[in-house]
Amino acid sequence: MKKIIPQHIGIIMDGNRRWARSRGLPTLYGHKKGYDKVIKAGDWCFDRGIKILTVYAFSTENWNRSKKEVGYLMRLLKKGLQTEIRDLHKKGIKVRIIGRVKELSKGLQSAIKETMELTKNNTKGIINIAINYGGRPEIIDAIKKIVKKKLTPVKINEALVDANLYTAGQPDPDMIIRTSGEYRLSNFLTWQSSYSELYFIKKHWPAFTEKDLDEALQEFSKRQRRYGG
Repeated sequence: MKKIIPQHIGIIMDGNRRWARSRGLPTLYGHKKGYDKVIKAGDWCFDRGIKILTVYAFSTENWNRSKKEVGYLMRLLKKGLQTEIRDLHKKGIKVRIIGRVKELSKGLQSAIKETMELTKNNTKGIINIAINYGGRPEIIDAIKKIVKKKLTPVKINEALVDANLYTAGQPDPDMIIRTSGEYRLSNFLTWQSSYSELYFIKKHWPAFTEKDLDEALQEFSKRQRRYGG
């Protein structure tokens, strides 16, 4: 069977807390291990010829978690943008942050701006990090942008909506992987995932391996994508 490599993969990185609890470890340690796995997964994807990786790092609903957990996650994200991004830049990876960035702290916004400016001309691949992201909020934000253009209704079409999403200019994800045994998209890439192949794995995100990615890609190669035809 000919191996088909998807151009764009999305990953819902679920199960950090459950992974930690199952080992009697603090839940925050699970988030740290999950963060470490993102860097490795990026290398695995780009080494296999995948051009775009979108990871669900922090949803608009995650603000409902404890202040301690949210604070830790925000610090972890900021630290990653200030340190690990240098290695991604050396590898030629463009980093984009998607979500309602203006609602984040000024310090995190500054780190995001510096990261995107540093890597904007890189061409080996793109990693989209979804922070304060929700698929429905993204669509609402796109509608608000379109309304400001004061277009006649006849000019509003799918291409126009695409052009006003956070992922404007990028192809939709060919495949979305979700870890930890949950079978839903949880407000991730709601518009873009209309024809994505969905792949669910029971392993928690920190336990996800290179072999697991290869098995997902093997399954993708078996799928027949008809797009309704």
